[in-house]
Amino acid sequence: MIKVVFFAALREQLDCHETSLTSADITTINQLKKALVALNPSWSKHFENKALLSAVNHDMVDGEYSIKSGDEVAFFPPVTGG
Repeated sequence: MIKVVFFAALREQLDCHETSLTSADITTINQLKKALVALNPSWSKHFENKALLSAVNHDMVDGEYSIKSGDEVAFFPPVTGG
């Protein structure tokens, strides 16, 4: 099982705090994004956003990063400082 959490404005836009997926076919962040959109087609514009950030087990990663059962994946919009 892969735990997926959403942060900041993305959480509000998706109206979802977290979800879990179980699939042996999901081995990368990009595949996870596609699986989330397949389950929730209205989320497509958010997961197609190239600026969307992702982390696995609290480490920033890119779309090709390998994930496995037991990982926690976080998605969040880019942040700016002031």
